[in-house]
Amino acid sequence: MIQLIKGFKDVLPGEIEVWQTIERAAKETFENFGFQELRLPIVEKSELFSRSIGDTTDIVEKEMYTFEDGKRGHVTLRPEATASVVRSYIQHKMYAKDPIRKFYTIGPMFRRERPQKGRYRQFYQIDAEVFGIDSPYLDAQLIFMLATLLEKLKARDVKAHINSLGCPCCRPNFQKALKELLDAKKDSLCENCLRRSEKNPLRVLDCKVPSCREAVAGAPSILDHLCDDCRDHFETVKSVLTENGVEFEVDTRLVRGLDYYTRTAFEVLTTSLGAQNAVAGGGRYDGLVKALGGPEMPAIGFAIGFDRLAEIVAMQQTIEADGPTLYIAPLGEKATEKAASWAMQLAARGVFCETDFAGRSLKSHMKRADKLKAAHVLMLGDDELDRGVAALRNMATKEQWDLPLDGLVETLVERFN
Repeated sequence: MIQLIKGFKDVLPGEIEVWQTIERAAKETFENFGFQELRLPIVEKSELFSRSIGDTTDIVEKEMYTFEDGKRGHVTLRPEATASVVRSYIQHKMYAKDPIRKFYTIGPMFRRERPQKGRYRQFYQIDAEVFGIDSPYLDAQLIFMLATLLEKLKARDVKAHINSLGCPCCRPNFQKALKELLDAKKDSLCENCLRRSEKNPLRVLDCKVPSCREAVAGAPSILDHLCDDCRDHFETVKSVLTENGVEFEVDTRLVRGLDYYTRTAFEVLTTSLGAQNAVAGGGRYDGLVKALGGPEMPAIGFAIGFDRLAEIVAMQQTIEADGPTLYIAPLGEKATEKAASWAMQLAARGVFCETDFAGRSLKSHMKRADKLKAAHVLMLGDDELDRGVAALRNMATKEQWDLPLDGLVETLVERFN
C-alpha cells in the first residue's frame, strides 16, 4: 500500500468542516475590513525568496523546495506568501491605479522542515497584506482585525505579543550594541548563530536553541534605541490597541524570522499547543516593495498558521457537517427510478438531498437516514405509487404527511428553500 509522504497530511471529512468554518470566517472578517482576495501560483522564481526573506534565514538556507526548471533556472515552491503578494503587486502595477490596496490569500506553503507535531512540510496559511499606508493606526487595525477573527472563531488562550524593530535610521545602533554582547558570548552560541551574529545579529534573538536563548537573556532592548519617529509610531500602536480592548504584551525579544520587517512586529501565541505556540505573526515591511523592483511603498501584513488554528478551534468547539435536508427512501424498482430523478432535480435546485439505490428495506433506509443525520425522509413504495402520494417524515418531531406525486419536486423546493 502506498502511503502519503511523512510531513504531509490529508484533511479528511470530520476535520475539513473546521477548516471550512475558519475559511468562511476569515473571508467574511477580512472583506468587512476592505480586503480583496488574491490567488497566486505556488511556484515562483527562487530569487524572489532569497531577495525578500533573506539569505541568512533558516527558510532560504535549508528549508525551501527548490529545483531547476530548464531555461527558467531555479524555481521554488513558495515557503510563505508575502513575497508572492508583493511580486504580484509590482508586476501588475497595481500601485498605478491606486497605491492603497488590501489583499488576502489562503493556500498551501512548503518548507523542508523536520516533521513533528504541529509542523508539516506542506502547511496552509491565511495571509493578509496592505500597501500604501504607513500609519500606526493601520498597524493597530490589522492586529485588531486578527483578534476579531480569533474571537469570532472562539479561539481562547491566545494573546498578541508586539515589538518594534525600528527602521534603517535607528536599528544600526541597536545592532551594534547587540553585536558587542554576542561577541562576548561566542562560546555559548550555536553554529548558525555564530554565522548570523556577523551578517544579521538581530536574527540571533529568534534562535530557539537553549544555550543561545540563555546567552542573549541580558541582551539590550531595541526599544531603548528607537528614533523619535519609531518611538512615537510604537506608542500610538499600543495606545490604539488598548483603547479598543485588544490584550497584548510588549516582547522585546520578538524579532520575527524574516529579514524584511521594520517597525511594528507582532505574533499571536497560544498556550494550547505546547512548544508550537505561534498561531499568527506579521509586521511592517516598508522597504520590501522597493527592494523587489517596485516604487517606494509602505506595507504591512500577517500570516495565520491554518493547521494550528484548526487544532485550536477543534479543541474549543465541535463542528460537524450538516446532514441532508432530505433523504429519499425508495422501496422497489419503480420507486428507485423516481427517487433517482427527484434527487438530481432537488440537488440542482438547492436542496441537499440523498437517496440509496441498494434495494434496502424501509428499516434499513431509516437507519441510513439516521446515520446521515437527515432532517426529513421521503418514503415511496408500491402502495404510495398506487395512491399517487409520497410520505414525508420530519425526523426530529416524527410528524408525517402525504404529498401528491404530481408536482412533488416543486412542492419540496418551496418547502425547503
